[in-house]
Amino acid sequence: MGTGSLKRATDASVDAQFGPWLSQASILIVDDEPGMRNFLVRTLAPHCKRIEEAEDAAAASLLLDRHHFDVVILDNIMPGKTGVEWLAEQREIGFFAHAILMTAYADLETAIQALRAGAVDFVLKPFRSNQLLNAVARCLDRVTLLRENQLLRHQLQATSDHLLLRDKLIGHSREIGQIRDTIARVAPLPTSVLITGESGTGKEVAARSVHELSDRAAKPFVPVNCAATPADVIEAELFGHLKGAFTGAAGNREGLFMHAQGGTLFLDEIGDLPMPLQGKLLRAIEDRRVRPIGSEREVPVDLRFVFATNADLEREVEAGRFRADLFYRINVLQIEMPPLRERGDDIRELAELFMSKLAVQLGMPPVPMGPQVVAGLLAYDWPGNVRELRNMIERSLILGRFPEDLVGQPARGPAPAPAKVRTDALEDVERRHILGVLEACEGNRAEAARRLGISRKTIDRKLVDWNG
Repeated sequence: MGTGSLKRATDASVDAQFGPWLSQASILIVDDEPGMRNFLVRTLAPHCKRIEEAEDAAAASLLLDRHHFDVVILDNIMPGKTGVEWLAEQREIGFFAHAILMTAYADLETAIQALRAGAVDFVLKPFRSNQLLNAVARCLDRVTLLRENQLLRHQLQATSDHLLLRDKLIGHSREIGQIRDTIARVAPLPTSVLITGESGTGKEVAARSVHELSDRAAKPFVPVNCAATPADVIEAELFGHLKGAFTGAAGNREGLFMHAQGGTLFLDEIGDLPMPLQGKLLRAIEDRRVRPIGSEREVPVDLRFVFATNADLEREVEAGRFRADLFYRINVLQIEMPPLRERGDDIRELAELFMSKLAVQLGMPPVPMGPQVVAGLLAYDWPGNVRELRNMIERSLILGRFPEDLVGQPARGPAPAPAKVRTDALEDVERRHILGVLEACEGNRAEAARRLGISRKTIDRKLVDWNG
């Protein structure tokens, strides 16, 4: 094995040893000693995406104003002010990176001050390369875990009680083929994308496809439903806040813009974004910088924007409900999702997909889809699009049959009414099914909710109703 091959193999083993996040990390080193900075750069540079160095606190502050860093490694004893003092000042004006403090003095007072200032780890001088790499790896694991937890809570809050379609674009119709071609062309570019179409046509699925085919696929995809998020909290959700910025702000919190660092931020139902926030969003799109509530510093962000709406934004602009400058800024490339009724045999393909997935999720046998059922599916107008199709399949699974009016429907027209069953009978089926899953989970409501594909709150509410 040659020297070059041996070095690549060694680097790969180091990167594998210290986790998957090191190679994607952006790191700032703050130390007044050139020799120490040189050692740190030589240790970290071969394994991280980007590294910057600053000789003092003032230079570090300027770099923080211009760039985003995942980790800041700083010496405690520096001319002018200590690392702990500088870190505490930065927290006050907006500092969202994770800090590792280097110190030769491991006294308790320094440790307490550093923790209060927001340091997450210590490296005691003198130290070896592996000690530093381990500290950075622990820090990056913590960053990733915190962001994933916050994103999961956000997605659980934004998700309805129903399952959401998360697969790639399904179907072989000409319309879907054209959309796939457009996505394949635009995905590798940094261009913002606006996805339009009726409610339930799969706009989020298309947005995820844009992300997955881009060079940002390994980074987060962060969906935000502007219509489902209350107007009084959406600014803090998007931009983040500092401790004490408003009542209830108990600590610094990154917004969803920062959670999407390096990835894609998907703003669904953008037409419902409150007018006061539209100007702030426009500036964030143009400058790629966000100012958390209560912060004196704008934080640089590196992300791709994808927007979606079922509204006619040009009409909203004319009515004064949507900013014209924001509309022209996001309407660079538009993808219009076709309604389900125009997708032909895609309807059957989607129905089969939903049937197989929901049968497993609900623990029920699939309902056969004969030629008459398929003909009825193709003949129906589907005003609720893919979402309505999914709900109809779920209802058919629960009842064990398709709606009678669907079978053999002669032509596209009025909505097929559900099979005429007593409401109390349907509720009894639902009750027995949920209680059966709960029993199989030994009363664990969270696990039962996961298996059923509904929220824990839904189970709690229904149990209260049934016991009342």
